[in-house]
Amino acid sequence: MKRVSAKTKICRRLGVNLWGRRKDPLARKNYGPGQHGQKRRKLSGYALQLAAKQKLKGYYGDVGERQFRRFYEMAERMRGDTAENLIGLLERRLDMVCYRLNFVPTIFAARQLVNHGHVRVNGKRVNIPSYLVKEGDVIELTERAKSIPMVIETQQNPEREVPDYLQLDPKNLRGTFLRVPKLADVPYPVQMEPNLVVEFYSR
Repeated sequence: MKRVSAKTKICRRLGVNLWGRRKDPLARKNYGPGQHGQKRRKLSGYALQLAAKQKLKGYYGDVGERQFRRFYEMAERMRGDTAENLIGLLERRLDMVCYRLNFVPTIFAARQLVNHGHVRVNGKRVNIPSYLVKEGDVIELTERAKSIPMVIETQQNPEREVPDYLQLDPKNLRGTFLRVPKLADVPYPVQMEPNLVVEFYSR
């Protein structure tokens, strides 16, 4: 219940159905939480950059600021476009890969799945949600995890299609990370603006 409430607050704060769930958290209250939530304000350039950062952080499971900044710094050191690099790094997170493969219905559930040791990468158990998978890595659930009711229900009623930078073997609940995606490849249900995130951190 606490997690559901937290996810709803994130969506209301940002004013979007962030994960594109069938049950829209904005359906009943399409304004921000708190006593000033219904006030409409014109956003400054800084506020737009901050909102873009909060939206991206929220989408990936409300990643902590220190960890998110570390991802940005890694992206900045890499060759090529920093915004594209940042998206590529976030999509390589093990919890996000489990979410994309439809092992569970939400990114928060995917993080818990990894934390509890239910996921293997190339046959080895990994319990770090921020672990970065590499091209060619095979991600699968343990036998015990395959019998979890939430996992079974998600297989029966998947809410999302698996993107083409991943390959899923649904029978064995095993997936392969084929390549690092570009921003245009990622199936975000709302518009993401990683370029504004880069501007925010490079001020």
